[in-house]
Amino acid sequence: MKKCDLKAVGLILMTLLLATCGKMDDKRKLLAEIQVVRSEYAPDKRTALFDISVVDAQNNFVLAGESNRPDAVEALKTKLKSDGIEFRDSIEILPSKKLNGKTEALINISVANLRSEPKHSAELSTQATLGTPVKILKKEGGWYLIQTPDKYLAWVDDGGIVPMEPKYMDNWKTTHKVIYTKTYGHSYALPDHKQPVSDLVAGNILEIVKYVDEHYIVRYPDGRQAYVSKEESEPYRQWLEKLTPSIDSIVSTSMSLIGVPYLWGGTSTKGMDCSGFTKTVYFLNGMVIPRDASQQVHTGKAIDSVGSFETLQKGDLLFFGSKATDSTPEKVVHVGIWIGNNEFIHASDMVRISSMDRDAENYDDFNRDRYLRTKRILKQQDEGLISLLDTPLFKD
Repeated sequence: MKKCDLKAVGLILMTLLLATCGKMDDKRKLLAEIQVVRSEYAPDKRTALFDISVVDAQNNFVLAGESNRPDAVEALKTKLKSDGIEFRDSIEILPSKKLNGKTEALINISVANLRSEPKHSAELSTQATLGTPVKILKKEGGWYLIQTPDKYLAWVDDGGIVPMEPKYMDNWKTTHKVIYTKTYGHSYALPDHKQPVSDLVAGNILEIVKYVDEHYIVRYPDGRQAYVSKEESEPYRQWLEKLTPSIDSIVSTSMSLIGVPYLWGGTSTKGMDCSGFTKTVYFLNGMVIPRDASQQVHTGKAIDSVGSFETLQKGDLLFFGSKATDSTPEKVVHVGIWIGNNEFIHASDMVRISSMDRDAENYDDFNRDRYLRTKRILKQQDEGLISLLDTPLFKD
């Protein structure tokens, strides 16, 4: 081969090498920008979906994946354009268009089990109770990816919800409703209480069709009708209007749940984990709080972090776990409710009362040793706290 030919080949190879290196640099920048945007807009995958990947194409990169945060996707594209990185947008913004407009739903059974993946064998992430309005993001087979009012993302099977268009949800919110207030019970086909229609748990919401003597005739989201005893329920508006959340009502509700079994992922009176217990107690007092202990700890007002329990007020949340070290962050793994007299109530094996008093029979040395801090959320204004008195979650 002539020297001129060798030189030409060398130049071509060098050009290809530089182009390849340049593309690799762009990909590294792109991946870095995705991480930056994810950290800013979707740092908690339990509440925000930003599943974006990079696919190599012949002339540019393809951004693939999905997200329910259009603002995050737009921020990413704006940044990449300013960096001069060429790409093709193939990101799906959820809710999916395949839902044909049915992007909202109502929980249709007493307690819907919401899972980490679209299969019954997957981890129980959380639960949602009858009448809870949720957002639908997409569907896979017989499963829906939904987002609950506290923004938690999880999968529910198609028997747990009734999908609908937003206008039908708006109509449902204008109807009169009843809230079930007993810990556990049933609705019935007739007022003689012989044939159940469904079981019910505290906090279930149903549309009222008619008032009949000692019962409400109610309608389920799927159209079923049933009788619910007036002794075990109350019109939702009436319940809401006389709702006066207080330290005493928090303690009273907590005590009514003693003995309810522990259930990982549970947030209902059928079974509950530690944060499911605190969440249920506060919901029955008119507040929707975050799902997990590691989320609840970031809400409310800081009260104590050194074990000075005399500063605590009934209803405060106590958090437990492992403290931060030079190499590891703090880890919050448990939560309970302070009820005074050096005692707190929590879901551990079952809902039970433990003490911080070393001389008490129910002294809890395990949790005393891993105590982290106390937060007050009752009547606090916080982005992560939803007051049913102020937010029309179940009504307009």
